[in-house]
Amino acid sequence: MKKLLYQFDTDTHPAVFDNVVAYDGGADHVTAYGALTPATVGALVEGTIFTRAPKDKKFTAIFVGGSNMAEGEALFKAVKKKFFAGFRVSVMLDSNGSNTTAAAGVAWLAHGRVLQGKRAVVLAGTGPVGQRVAVMLAREGCRVAITSRALVRAQAAAQAIAERFKVEVEAIEAVDNAARARAILGAQIVFATGAAGVALLDEAAWKDAPQLELLSDANATPALGIAGIEMMDKGKERHGKTVWGAIGFGALKIALHRACIARMFEQNDLVLDGEEIHAIAKTMVG
Repeated sequence: MKKLLYQFDTDTHPAVFDNVVAYDGGADHVTAYGALTPATVGALVEGTIFTRAPKDKKFTAIFVGGSNMAEGEALFKAVKKKFFAGFRVSVMLDSNGSNTTAAAGVAWLAHGRVLQGKRAVVLAGTGPVGQRVAVMLAREGCRVAITSRALVRAQAAAQAIAERFKVEVEAIEAVDNAARARAILGAQIVFATGAAGVALLDEAAWKDAPQLELLSDANATPALGIAGIEMMDKGKERHGKTVWGAIGFGALKIALHRACIARMFEQNDLVLDGEEIHAIAKTMVG
């Protein structure tokens, strides 16, 4: 029985990245659809759930992607709404790679150590990756804050996190590198999740901070988000801190994506969103 993956993308052109990783994760055939919305996805979902016998439904799966996490979440919800009784297939949400990127980064931070009670600051944390990182760190027991150049944007993201994930994070306005340096005072963890090529924190702001223990930067495009961290750093000691660059934890992100695809073909009722993907990531660190 062929393993069929249906890639439902909210962008006009479905992501080639997700297509390639789907094949590398074990799919025999990937069919990608672009520009999907909750209003247009229903018939496609029905095609996945009404075709194969109950014992064979595990060989069909759905991946929801695209560059916009809010649109992806709406599409993901619409997909799950079509399921009933045994008429369902496994489904995964990873718009913009947000879930797998955040899960890989946080899994490395938590590997071999307890994060409970630590203060964590997610720089430029209002985007999809930043919000997912904030949630995962909060669920590891951290006291989490997210920064944005605009307080209203940070507050909106914090409210969205509270409503969607039932965890509380602090909103901080940090308009420039100096403000972000002040925002991390007293923190043990810093995770930068800004836009590609945007420098968020100067090396001087963290290298002599005695309380800082762990730093991670999700940006792989120069200028990097945290100066003084290299993109290939993988648990490297710098200035007495343990640091990761985007490529340093990116290998786990790719492996995690592949592993999630493979798991969807083991059963027909697996639902993979941030929490589930985070749990899988923690089993793969080492």
